[in-house]
Amino acid sequence: MTAPHIINPAGLLDQALGDASPDLMRHLLSTVINALLSAEADQVCGAEYGTVSPERVNSRNGYRHRELDTRAGTIDVAIPKLRSGSYFPDWLLERRKRAEAALVSVVATCYLLGVSTRRMDKLVQSLGITSLSKSQVSRMAADLDAQVAAFRTRPLGESGPFTFVAADALTMKVREQGRVVNAVVLVATGVNADGHREVLGVKVATSETKQAWNAFFADLVARGLTGTLLVTSDAHAGLVDAIAANLPGASWQRCRTHFAANLMQVCPKSAWPAVKTMLHSVYDQPDPASVHAQFDKLLDSVGRSLPKVAAYLDDARADLLAFTGFPQQIWRQIWSNNPNERLNKEIRRRTDVVGIFPDRDAVIRLVGAVLAEQHDEWTEGRRYFALDILAKARDTPPTTTATQLPELETAA
Repeated sequence: MTAPHIINPAGLLDQALGDASPDLMRHLLSTVINALLSAEADQVCGAEYGTVSPERVNSRNGYRHRELDTRAGTIDVAIPKLRSGSYFPDWLLERRKRAEAALVSVVATCYLLGVSTRRMDKLVQSLGITSLSKSQVSRMAADLDAQVAAFRTRPLGESGPFTFVAADALTMKVREQGRVVNAVVLVATGVNADGHREVLGVKVATSETKQAWNAFFADLVARGLTGTLLVTSDAHAGLVDAIAANLPGASWQRCRTHFAANLMQVCPKSAWPAVKTMLHSVYDQPDPASVHAQFDKLLDSVGRSLPKVAAYLDDARADLLAFTGFPQQIWRQIWSNNPNERLNKEIRRRTDVVGIFPDRDAVIRLVGAVLAEQHDEWTEGRRYFALDILAKARDTPPTTTATQLPELETAA
């Protein structure tokens, strides 16, 4: 039985405002949480505190206090005790999101390693954390590392084939041997056989080289990455070579967003608005034949006045228009790395708080936890591609891929 009128919102707010410390938000949060715990304990007892009721099945017996670290600060949580049995709000004090726990452990590790004390003091104050012991850090880090390691090394064959894959890299600052250096986080995502997106892998490398990407993709293949028909990425030479070496049956789609940025560098500033408009018109076409026809018009329009731009466009044609070999309904999802860029923003939102990581393990811990959470959300959410469209994409004959369309049209 739910005890009626356990919380009076108006009275609760009046009391909180009247007793508020200078840190009003922290005080309000503490008041609300403790009121909710008291209400839940009353529900377990079957009646409100101090009320005589035939429905009562248990009684309160004081409180035990626990500290809870929140974004508003460390607050004191008063957990009601019962005369028989026990009550503990595991929904509040036990289940901490992986990424949030990872963030706290990274902050604590920074403290333990003596990294930029002044900077870390400011960071911890912004998180509202008052103290973390070395044993707490060790327990949290060990648990998180085990979860992230299991996620990073899980077999991929069970949810494959992964028809479409996207790859990208982010740069993080890491302290190594007394110096602050840049480390690269390699990330790959894919669309599984059920039409859902998955985070396929994450790896920290010294730099974005062919060897690093090759090892990354080799690991994905060893874990069961199969059936890939298209990989979308930027034009980093090492990445493109690694795709060709490890996924020989896959085409490469050059990200249209990155390509536009590259094209702008070779185009005169005065001519760029017109070239950009014409390039966008290529992607507005309704079918593969129209896309290639519009691309031909673009080449003709810039051929005489901007020969370098025309040559740059012509060289990139096959890779830039690889998306046309697949159903038009999914072009927007596969012709650029924009979906992965949104994922990168979420990673940045968490990692920018840290700034300089104390070591590479801390990078893997936090980034891996963020990616694991995103992976779970994708798995539980709606399909990224409808199954009929995905089946149609897989059934596309090799002779009609985008890289061969110009030759087919010429032969005709």
